[in-house]
Amino acid sequence: MASFMSYFGARRDPKQSARDAIVTLRQQLQMIEKKEDHLQKKIDEELKKAKANAVSNKSIAVAALKRKKANETELDRLAGTRLQLEMQVNTLESANLNAETMAAMKKASDALKVIHGNLDIDKVDQTMALVNEQRDLANEIAQSLSNPVYTDLIDEDELTKELEALGEEQLNERLTDRAPVHIPDGVRVEGSRQPAAVEEDDEDAQLRELQAALAM
Repeated sequence: MASFMSYFGARRDPKQSARDAIVTLRQQLQMIEKKEDHLQKKIDEELKKAKANAVSNKSIAVAALKRKKANETELDRLAGTRLQLEMQVNTLESANLNAETMAAMKKASDALKVIHGNLDIDKVDQTMALVNEQRDLANEIAQSLSNPVYTDLIDEDELTKELEALGEEQLNERLTDRAPVHIPDGVRVEGSRQPAAVEEDDEDAQLRELQAALAM
């Protein structure tokens, strides 16, 4: 009696109870299926016996048909019972799945509460503002590092004047190197050959163009 009361009075795990019920129902379904197979075999045997005695011994044939009818009635009853058990199994499995789904969702909700326990929208906005500020600072630093050094200290006009002076100096050197040498009349220098007039005119023209360009 105590064990009976403890069975109904003790608090059991709902998940385990659902599993136990499903297992029990499936075992019962297996028993019903075996019973159905046995009845179907008996129905087939009675039908063969009725056919065999339909002409020679009608009483035996009628008795066989009666037994066949009784077995068919029992088979129909078992089919209805099996259908009810299958529906209960499906219902329990669906309910068990729903319960496990709800438990998983509850666990996920609790985890989110722990994660968001110390967070609110103001703290998130403040953190994002700090992140954006540091990103802008990093961009400014990178931009500053990529700029050429001492560009503001260089005077472009001074460089232009220095370049012109160098050009004039080079031009003067070339003109000095090409200054004509006075040779008295009647004196002939061995191995010397006078450049062609066309080449001298071309070089002089180029020098004059260069000098005019530097003077602009």
